Amino acid sequence: MAERQDTITTAGGGSPFALTNIRLFMAFRVLFNARFYYPVFTVLFLDYGLTLEQFALLNTVWAMTIVLAEVPSGALADVFGRKRLLVATAVLMAVEMALLAFVPLGNGRVIFWVFFANRVLSGLAEALASGADEALAYDTLVAHNMATEWPRVLEWQMRAQNAGFIVAMTLGAAVYDHRLVNGVLAWLGRDNPVSPELSMRLPIYLTLGFALLAFLAVLRLREPETDRTRREQPPVPALLREAALLTLRAGGWILRTPFALAVILFAMTLDHVLRLVVTLTSEYYRMIGLPEASYGLIGSAVAVLGLFVPRLARWLSERFSPGRNLLLLAGFSLTALGLIALFVPYLGVLPMMAVFIALTTASFFTSHYLNAVTASDQRATVLSFKGLAFNAAYGTIGVGFAALIGQARVGLTAAHPDWSASLVQAGAFRTAFAWLPGYLVLGLLLVALVCLPRLRRRDGAAAE
Repeated sequence: MAERQDTITTAGGGSPFALTNIRLFMAFRVLFNARFYYPVFTVLFLDYGLTLEQFALLNTVWAMTIVLAEVPSGALADVFGRKRLLVATAVLMAVEMALLAFVPLGNGRVIFWVFFANRVLSGLAEALASGADEALAYDTLVAHNMATEWPRVLEWQMRAQNAGFIVAMTLGAAVYDHRLVNGVLAWLGRDNPVSPELSMRLPIYLTLGFALLAFLAVLRLREPETDRTRREQPPVPALLREAALLTLRAGGWILRTPFALAVILFAMTLDHVLRLVVTLTSEYYRMIGLPEASYGLIGSAVAVLGLFVPRLARWLSERFSPGRNLLLLAGFSLTALGLIALFVPYLGVLPMMAVFIALTTASFFTSHYLNAVTASDQRATVLSFKGLAFNAAYGTIGVGFAALIGQARVGLTAAHPDWSASLVQAGAFRTAFAWLPGYLVLGLLLVALVCLPRLRRRDGAAAE
């Protein structure tokens, strides 16, 4: 009981979780991110009738949409208000899910363009939410003199989000399997079987329900009182000019602040590689011989681990320097990627779990270190620059990965004309994965060459 009391109260005796905005922030993060189709993400696209290359390119469209909208949305959040952008986010999430829920099957061209629209709307939703929800929550703590409680709020938010993942992963994979659904219906005495086409959409329907709940949650948010909200709001053209100037000012601040730049670049390098791997989990699981019905259970196991990872990340952030934490995280990530590239049957699930752990830890470190050095009046904009960097890198690696798969497919087809299409695809997938560990090492070395001299100059100037 003593440990729990320490975890959820502030030093002054008040609880940040007594604040309505903090509770709604956590609810929104759970509802927005715990998507029921995640455990079957890759195979869902393929079962709708898309190819693996189309899947990779559509996710690049998603990332590039975020790149284009990320920084403007952050500046608009800082100028127009964070709640307005979060309401728009929930609306976009509902529309993107409705597209997949009701698109007719059979016409590959129609399906591709509907998924294209889905990826654009999903990217816009991510861009609008990125930075705005976190900035609103952090400023709520500042307004109540609880800014030092942000690591605890972040820890419990990640725990709640992983609890949502447990539900979404387990239920989403279960309802995707029409045989399991029909077995449950038969046990309940229902004699109307569910078709594979309907079962395939059930995770989408459930996510659409979460989108509607997210909309209700953000409607109850309130803008915290800050210097920005106390000012008299000028006309819209003036606000747009202010947003543009804020964007330039925030970008310049990042370039002039070596620590902020290093946090963004190192985190970007780790994030885009790990996120690519996470995006392809269901196809990887299929490659190492795991049945589809197990994907949800594995996702739930990962989410259970995620309940403890934020506590570990907070402990590391309090005990070690950012540089040491970077070395630990980079070594852990490279080990996981090297083991994944071996495609060990069944046991290959363990390094994939390590990738999820590394991604969660990287997210915690990035939020913790970046919020600590960023001023309130440009917080959403700076966080949006972070999102811009992350998604530009993710989009780039998506294009490169698709190109690698395409090149490997051509080479394997020429070398092994007797192989089936599925065997060629599996071989191409393995070949592309083998490049990832070396690519990550190269990326980290390049970022170190850019950032370390600047950090040394900063430390030297501070010492003087």
